[in-house]
Amino acid sequence: MPAPVKQHASDSEVHIDIDKDVGYNETPVIKIDSNKHDTMNGNGTLAHSKPKPVNISEVVQKARNTFNSGITRPLDWRKKQLKSLLKMYEENKNAMIDALVKDLRRSKTEAILLEVDYLINDLSNTLNNFDEWTKPEQPPKGIVNVLDDVVIYNDPYGVVLVVGAWNYPLQLLLLPMAGAIAAGNVVIVKPSELAVATSQFIAETLPKYLDNDAVLIIEGGPEEMTELLKHKLDYIFYTGGTNVGKIVYAAATKHLTPVTLELGGKSPVYIDNTVDMEVTVKRVLWGKFINVGQTCIAPDYILCSKEVQDKFVEISKNVLKEWYGEDPQKSPDLCRIINNRHFSRLQALVDASKDKIAVGGRYDAQDRFVAPTIVKNVTTSDKIMEDEIFGPILPIVPVENAYEAIQFINSRDHPLVLYLFSKQRKIHKLFTEQTRSGSLCVNDTIMFYSVDTLPFGGVGNSGIGAYHGKKSFDTFTHKKSCLVRNFAAIGEKLASGRYPPYSDGKLKLISTLMKKRQAPSFTYLPHFIAFALGVGLSYGIFAWQKVASEEL
Repeated sequence: MPAPVKQHASDSEVHIDIDKDVGYNETPVIKIDSNKHDTMNGNGTLAHSKPKPVNISEVVQKARNTFNSGITRPLDWRKKQLKSLLKMYEENKNAMIDALVKDLRRSKTEAILLEVDYLINDLSNTLNNFDEWTKPEQPPKGIVNVLDDVVIYNDPYGVVLVVGAWNYPLQLLLLPMAGAIAAGNVVIVKPSELAVATSQFIAETLPKYLDNDAVLIIEGGPEEMTELLKHKLDYIFYTGGTNVGKIVYAAATKHLTPVTLELGGKSPVYIDNTVDMEVTVKRVLWGKFINVGQTCIAPDYILCSKEVQDKFVEISKNVLKEWYGEDPQKSPDLCRIINNRHFSRLQALVDASKDKIAVGGRYDAQDRFVAPTIVKNVTTSDKIMEDEIFGPILPIVPVENAYEAIQFINSRDHPLVLYLFSKQRKIHKLFTEQTRSGSLCVNDTIMFYSVDTLPFGGVGNSGIGAYHGKKSFDTFTHKKSCLVRNFAAIGEKLASGRYPPYSDGKLKLISTLMKKRQAPSFTYLPHFIAFALGVGLSYGIFAWQKVASEEL
């Protein structure tokens, strides 16, 4: 039996234990030390967060009964649910914005761009492509199956659990939920209890628009999550921290439940001296300070030369003053830290870096405010480089060149995203080929996330699986392969070599039929057709001119 796992975060964070006596077939218990930083999606128990008591066993059984009834399978039912969800978004924009203001003091612009409109656009894209995505696929077939039907059907997994996160409490819960509904699953959603107002909005509003037997809501924190993980689920989609992601993964193995884990990590930025520095600074700072850095794909630290560092810092001072004024705390465009425990963690990072702060460094505990802060000449031994920052503090680590930057990145866990700023194609190629990350974004930050044709997900410690656009539908879909044979005499004759008594002749026939051959390439066929048409047209014109001249 494998040895039980015991994990601890740093002293400034919560410790998460899997009890010593937990056996291989038991569900690990998620424990939150209320005196320390909470890490379950940033989730911990809050005195003012009192979800309605619910019998989780009954909820899971209800979900199972609903799926077994077949109600979620018809495409018309799924479309109806998705259209109703879109209606919810459109009719409750102001309520959604208000909830985000209460939880994070999110500005209207960020609330709309990063959550409300993002959800509307993603769901509209799903509805626009729904008929195409749900069609059975017909892959190529070989000679031996030339008379058969070879099909891949899109089957739902069944009962799906979607666990949201507090930093983008609407988007990170409802977007994967929509993908699961589109795929025909029954969905249990668990909002983050740290985003109290948003969780309440979801619990009160979602049942008014969606089938209450097919979309079920469980509010709560670690106790409810631990209880959920004891049950057999058909798919788990979790967004949150790596430590709890490991616990979710361990619990899922008990039932061999597939998972998508959207985690995080320290996403690096490399900047060389060929860039447009004014534009680069704005793009990096915007990506870092939206939601005051409480973004899993926020730039976590910068790698650059000392010369680039000095330029970056000087331009940053002007940009931040232009964006947030002389006193950033008075700016309506800066969010606040989600709770006191997160604030205390960030305060400790600022205090530990005070000798290297180049910009910012102010904080206010009562307001849970941390000013946009830039720390320069950071080393690997500095406290700020230990864990993902998840706040408005941007360290700069000087390196000599791109090769040293790559070596630095590769010596750490694979990041969720790697940001590269350079005009040199050879540098683009170097980072593409010699680093591993969930995503790579060149000469901008965050914006790759808005491209619905790009799957989003991590690698290694930054996550398992991906979603967004069609990938959301595919994530919650089992691709069921199907071969449909007929009783045609010629097909049976071709395949008869498989029957005993065996002979060399039969073996040769079957081997010949099953041998893989390279299909002819049609790459240049359009060019050939165009050439042929051109020749034919030219000949026709020439012949017509010849006949015309003879008649004259």
